[in-house]
Amino acid sequence: MSSRHEYNFGVIGNCGFLAGIDKHTNVVWMCWPRFDSSFIFGSLIDSQKGGEFSLAPCHESFETRQYYIENTNILRTEVESADGSYRVTDFAPRFYNYERYFRPLMLIRKIEPLSGSPRILVRCKPVGDYGKKLPVANEGSNHIDFSGLEKDVRLTTNISLTYINSDVPVVINETKYLVLTYGSPLEAPLESTAEEFYRQTLRYWRRWVKSTSISKFYQEEVIRSALVLKIHQYEDTGAIIAATTTSLPEAPGSGRCWDYRYCWMRDTYYTLNAFNNIGHFEEMERYFNFIANIYSNRTGRFQPLYRINGESTIDEVIADHLEGYQGNNPVRIGNQAYTHKQNDVYGQVLISLLPLYVDKRFIYSERSHSEDLLYDTLEMISMTMNEPDAGLWEFREFAQYHCYTYLFHWAGACAALEIAEARNNPKMAHLARQMKAFAVEKIEACYDSERRVYTQAIGSKNLDASSLQLIMMNYLDPNSQRARDHLIAHEKELMSEEGLFYRYVHKDDFGRPETTFLVCSFWYVEALALVGRVDEAVARFENLMKYSNHLGLFSEDVDSKTGSQWGNFPQAYSHVGLVNAVYRIAKKLDHPVFYNSAEPTSISKKPL
Repeated sequence: MSSRHEYNFGVIGNCGFLAGIDKHTNVVWMCWPRFDSSFIFGSLIDSQKGGEFSLAPCHESFETRQYYIENTNILRTEVESADGSYRVTDFAPRFYNYERYFRPLMLIRKIEPLSGSPRILVRCKPVGDYGKKLPVANEGSNHIDFSGLEKDVRLTTNISLTYINSDVPVVINETKYLVLTYGSPLEAPLESTAEEFYRQTLRYWRRWVKSTSISKFYQEEVIRSALVLKIHQYEDTGAIIAATTTSLPEAPGSGRCWDYRYCWMRDTYYTLNAFNNIGHFEEMERYFNFIANIYSNRTGRFQPLYRINGESTIDEVIADHLEGYQGNNPVRIGNQAYTHKQNDVYGQVLISLLPLYVDKRFIYSERSHSEDLLYDTLEMISMTMNEPDAGLWEFREFAQYHCYTYLFHWAGACAALEIAEARNNPKMAHLARQMKAFAVEKIEACYDSERRVYTQAIGSKNLDASSLQLIMMNYLDPNSQRARDHLIAHEKELMSEEGLFYRYVHKDDFGRPETTFLVCSFWYVEALALVGRVDEAVARFENLMKYSNHLGLFSEDVDSKTGSQWGNFPQAYSHVGLVNAVYRIAKKLDHPVFYNSAEPTSISKKPL
């Protein structure tokens, strides 16, 4: 690969906020107080207006090494320059305390000297309203208050405030701490509190990983993906966001710059499926509460996405005062897709919640009142069965009768039928059987008998990688010739020479896609494993591993020629794809799964 572009930062979080920290120790992305709030540090999309929080050496020439502490979301960056070397440990506190999770809006940064007498410049310059507001810095005895934002931000530290405010290098000859807080300041001893929070956070993440049910096949990569996915759930409401960032372009100069800091029902289904496959269920129960609140407040149909507090309006605006990532415009805040008709969402809601109603480890009485939610969602499948929609790729200028939408009508009806039979609900069962039969008719209307493949939509000749899900969802028997032919047709048309997959290759609202979509490549791996081409699945999976960044984090899109990462980052879809691909391969290889006896291990689901 030549001229490879890679996102050079890692992500930390505590299910209350996320922060991206680059190899040069700068916090390049952090939104407070919520995932979808304005950035407080956003140099990722504007080097001038994005603020800064860096602990970099005063020498221009230096080397760094960045890594996660094993089995945690704690990030370390080691820096070596002519003066010496030092290590920065960054984390967002998270642990169980007083019968609930402690996850404050608090970023803790610890600096330790490793060799010599390194000199660093400490810069902390938060901003507000997407770079339009510059707070006033007021110096205290051991802290700096930044006022003028939505709430006060405070930096508490044992580093000289004089040096920080004067932009003068500081010699690091002993351990130093910086604690940044939002709203509620740190009112406790600095050093002992930071160390105790570190120990507790380390312990929390390692216990969480130990409760994961995974095979020995690519364990390290699955663990990292699981940890990434975990911190993309906003625990307060249960919403799960699609990605940490906004407006990182799918390809340079493409104009395909989107805000992914919201909860898509579709993406959430895939994320919860990944969690189920590794034996984690708390996330699903929290998401149920999110859906229940949306259902109780809705005025009509479900939207494709919601704000993480359940609000339905997500107006899309262009932030033309921001330069954009590497000059790529536009920078979008909000997402117009909330107005779309994307009818696959109803099936995804039903499948997402299925285990809560049929798995005996969940107490049915806790949600027995919610069968109205399920029935009404099934009725929405009935109401939209003959309606064209924007599809999962969110076409803005045209609607079609998408095969993918009908697949999830079918799958949602199957899930509703299973729930109805388990709960002895004949009314729901009758409607579910009807919808299942209707959906089959629509899916079969997408079949091109000459090419032996299911196309993107009824009446369309275009192929779409999303229809690989016909195999993964067991609509097509993976052992059938029709499944094998379907897969081969997609290989011929959508696979690059490097073995990566495009979503589709026809023109859309912005022209032809320039980059491959990483989750489609993982879907391909799953399909290969299911149809029995296991050796190929393993080889393709191992090839995909080289498209992560230095920390094992994956983007949304990959340039097949250069291997460059593009699109929002890290992308939940991509990490979900990795987890599920490993799950499929491990089952085919008959690899044993390592369980934690104190935790549930897997969801027992009938094939849809």
